[in-house]
Amino acid sequence: MIAKLDDPARAGAWCTEARSRHASLGFVPTMGALHEGHLALVRRAVAENDRVCASVFVNPLQFNERRDYELYPRDFDADARLLESAGCAMAFTGTLESFFPRDVTADGTLAPGAMRDPGPHALGLEGDLRPGHFAGVATIVARLFDIVQPTRAYFGAKDFQQTLVVRDLAKRPNGPEIRVCPTVREPSGLARSSRNERLSPAGRDNATAIVRALESVRERWRAGARDAPLRDPERWTREEPSGTLVRAVALVAARVDGVRLIDNMRLDARDGEA
Repeated sequence: MIAKLDDPARAGAWCTEARSRHASLGFVPTMGALHEGHLALVRRAVAENDRVCASVFVNPLQFNERRDYELYPRDFDADARLLESAGCAMAFTGTLESFFPRDVTADGTLAPGAMRDPGPHALGLEGDLRPGHFAGVATIVARLFDIVQPTRAYFGAKDFQQTLVVRDLAKRPNGPEIRVCPTVREPSGLARSSRNERLSPAGRDNATAIVRALESVRERWRAGARDAPLRDPERWTREEPSGTLVRAVALVAARVDGVRLIDNMRLDARDGEA
């Protein structure tokens, strides 16, 4: 049976014991409202590690819009059941105060000095459109890595720029190996996201335009077009890269039914590759 813990300190003790008894510990950080995309990460972690744990925490530090944070679904018990079904041994949650017991101010926010610099991969695109978002991501992910000290940590490719920020965090001493797993999609091609549950039936249909647009850009790329505003996935720049690209990723952020959705597609990959 999965261990469900509501205190990061207890989770840290569980992880310490797990690492002492097993060769490897896999970790899947989530914000809950789990779907098949999350469970695919867990199943891969189970296949590659002796034990696997997951966090379920809606991180207020990475939300730019208060309403988006308040509407984000929360059901820890339901999420834990899904994690258990995928082979996860422990799931933990907490509050901002329990994750940062000495750094939360009287108004319930985190002291500026406790925020983490997300590094150069946070510049441009999402970093410009969502000021402070990646600092919030980097701050909580660094704290989660401190608590769990995993052998490997698993992230979805849908949040492309975030995976670059996380890879930078993991370069510190004793940082985990980062596994970036392919985006899991609905039958329509729409990237699975917890936010999809807020879409109306018509909105869900409209949202499939995102993946159709990415596929169209990929076809243009294969036909030799290089005039779209893209990014080099291996040499990130804040501004659009200059010169002729030999590899590229197309990224999209769009609002459907007032819900912000993101997706991306590697253009130079062969069929079947991420």
